[in-house]
Amino acid sequence: MKNIISAIALTILFSCQNKAQNNQVQKVIDAKPVQVPIQNGKDRAYFASGCFWCVEAVYESIKGVDESISGYSGGHTNNPTYESSNTGRTGHAESVEIIYDPKIVSFETLVDAYFASQNPTQVNGQGPDNGSQYRSIIFYQNDEQKQIILKKKEALAKKLNANIAAEVYPFQKFWIAEDYHQNYEKLHPNNSYIRNVSIPRLKRFKANFPTELLKENH
Repeated sequence: MKNIISAIALTILFSCQNKAQNNQVQKVIDAKPVQVPIQNGKDRAYFASGCFWCVEAVYESIKGVDESISGYSGGHTNNPTYESSNTGRTGHAESVEIIYDPKIVSFETLVDAYFASQNPTQVNGQGPDNGSQYRSIIFYQNDEQKQIILKKKEALAKKLNANIAAEVYPFQKFWIAEDYHQNYEKLHPNNSYIRNVSIPRLKRFKANFPTELLKENH
């Protein structure tokens, strides 16, 4: 009898925890987007697409992108860390902040690069990296960006005849990751993950993206 009561209590506890977490996620999705102001003529965009080491390198190969910064976004907790986001309980995904010149590259092109640099049908991960912290999310700051994302996502779904995994979230806040994550691919070219996952992903992207949109010798 005690075992049955314990099992029921655990079931209720997990059900309550899941309901609370779902409520937190829904609040993030329903939030009003935050518009990041242009600074010194440079705009910012935010994407999550698996390991941020990979995504950072992809975007820095595109003309008009000044810098790509690794961090965390899309969650419901403050001050996430690499360790806490990896638990999957903060709601955050490994993300990148793209600092770009809108006179050279458009938000629309950055979204094209986003879909071209990943397996768009893989849920909760990219390649060997799996878990909600590696899920795909495109963040919008206004309705114009939201419509661009939704139209491109719909067109890709029709083209592939498949569900596109990328979630579409209103941007709230970007938390910069620990220093040792920044420019990781450039600083650690001999790291086994970089050699076996990041560099091949970057090469696949560059082979399939319009050459005129990519930086030379990058």
